[in-house]
Amino acid sequence: MKVEFCNVTVRVNGRTILRDLSLRVEEGETLVLLGASGSGKTTALKLINGLRFADEGEVVVDSRATGSWELTELRRKTGYAIQENGLFPHMTVAQNVGIVPRLLGWEQPRIEEAVKRVLEEVQLPAVEFRSRYPHELSGGQRQRVGVARALAADPSLLLFDEPFGALDPLTRLELQRLFLRLQAQHRRTAVVVTHDIAEALRLGTHIALLDEGRLEAIAPTARFRSLDNPKVQAFLGCLET
Repeated sequence: MKVEFCNVTVRVNGRTILRDLSLRVEEGETLVLLGASGSGKTTALKLINGLRFADEGEVVVDSRATGSWELTELRRKTGYAIQENGLFPHMTVAQNVGIVPRLLGWEQPRIEEAVKRVLEEVQLPAVEFRSRYPHELSGGQRQRVGVARALAADPSLLLFDEPFGALDPLTRLELQRLFLRLQAQHRRTAVVVTHDIAEALRLGTHIALLDEGRLEAIAPTARFRSLDNPKVQAFLGCLET
């Protein structure tokens, strides 16, 4: 699925959160939305699956403006993973992972097969983990379950909102590598929000830097380091500290 922001402006309580944002995400690309807190990254992400709508301009997903989608259909084509995973504590791992397939009306054997498949993909063998509850898992394991839930219905589009941000450095690197392996296998379109320049360089095929709601810079990852932009270079300077 392709995603396009067309002159998008968003205001909240009189404050402009995004300002005339235009960018494209081609099918199979991973675009990282990079920026400091308050730059508009999460707001931009929420516009893609209709959790918010633009005050001006439009967001187009798969050649259709989000306002013309039946939102349930759009969201079921989208895998969504967030920081702290958002798992339901009263549900088992299998029940959490199988939520979207159940909403899609899949038969139970198909749900069970999907749950088993994606748990194996995130390296949590179903025979060991499917019956556990979130409180019985480590932080890294819970985040893996969150990723598995995002993948369970085989979505065409992935939206990741700092899903690895609360993890220790080693677990974070492990899950970043997992994400890259899954992208190499499936080549889904993905949009990833982060404030971490190292993570952006590691995960993205393209990086868009947002600053106070504006698109400050966008480039393929291989070219991002060489951009002659002081705000880009300020982020890159964090790699040296």
